[in-house]
Amino acid sequence: MKNLILTVFLFTNIAIFSQENIVDTILVNKQNLDEVVVTAIRASSNNPVPFKMLDADDISRVNLGQDVPFILSMTPSVNITSDAGNGIGYTGMSIRGSDGSRINVTINGVPLNDSESHATYWVDLPDFASSISSIQIQRGVGTSTNGAGAFGGSVNVSTQKQSQVPKFKLSNSFGSYGTLKN
Repeated sequence: MKNLILTVFLFTNIAIFSQENIVDTILVNKQNLDEVVVTAIRASSNNPVPFKMLDADDISRVNLGQDVPFILSMTPSVNITSDAGNGIGYTGMSIRGSDGSRINVTINGVPLNDSESHATYWVDLPDFASSISSIQIQRGVGTSTNGAGAFGGSVNVSTQKQSQVPKFKLSNSFGSYGTLKN
């Protein structure tokens, strides 16, 4: 038993003292790099990206209280689906065949896509089109304010700025299946 303990003790000491001192090369080769500035842009006529801009007049002309994809369906390469068929509820959209999980949607530069499924749930934004000042739809891969989910396209939504002058607007719309918008 003494020989076994002595043998284990010797081999343990040999293993401990046989290691070399290692110098961390990351700390030795430290370099300072220049600042990198990343900017995001919306597509313009100078970019080779197919896009469509909708302003507030275009949106108000077709806004019947339905979800935003129904407004976007008036543009090329955008297809929509609706669970109820009337545009209120779970509405999906595809651009050039890419489903909603491949479309980057931002509102004032803030991503709207779900963090898990990467889809956009328009049911969470009822009659959101009434608050929109412009929408830019980019078809295919191109410039994007966030980039990651923009494989199929991107939708950049800008909301109306807060008015400093009080105003009042009254409008009523009625539709089939008991739909109405006040």
